[in-house]
Amino acid sequence: MDNFLIRQCTLKDIEKLKYLSEKTFSETFSEENSQENLEEYLQKNFSYEQIEAELKTDGSTFFLVETDREAAAYMKVNFDKAQTEPGHPNTLEVQRIYVLQEYKGKHIGKKLIQKAIEAGKTYDLHYIWLGVWENNIKAIKFYEKQGFIKFDTHIFVLGEEEQTDNLMKLQLN
Repeated sequence: MDNFLIRQCTLKDIEKLKYLSEKTFSETFSEENSQENLEEYLQKNFSYEQIEAELKTDGSTFFLVETDREAAAYMKVNFDKAQTEPGHPNTLEVQRIYVLQEYKGKHIGKKLIQKAIEAGKTYDLHYIWLGVWENNIKAIKFYEKQGFIKFDTHIFVLGEEEQTDNLMKLQLN
């Protein structure tokens, strides 16, 4: 059984974040999307420069999950103006929870959501929200189990394709 450590990321973690981003995104979405769209998305969103810029963004925080052997997952949360869309004042956005396939089912996602809830309560925020692809049924069911409910949708662009994300939230107060 692996021991998991959750810690806040620094600029020294760019390589680990890049690896986790590319591998988990591909594992999760390659079967339902074209290779071209997937490659374009990976190159644009998970380059060293992009990850470095996100790490330096005020209001964005990354949490890395490490085992005694390797990086297993990460979560990116956004406060205030760092959120990916306006209209959610006094809230916390969970932009990404990326868990390597081999670590799914080990309650890492649940621990990361708990970390987000703690942050939300610490700052007395109204709710936590996130976007999840409408076809990612496993993720939707996971978030529902954590208490999230769908409240809207938005468009997510993957390469040349527009897809619909369910917006889900967990009320904190």
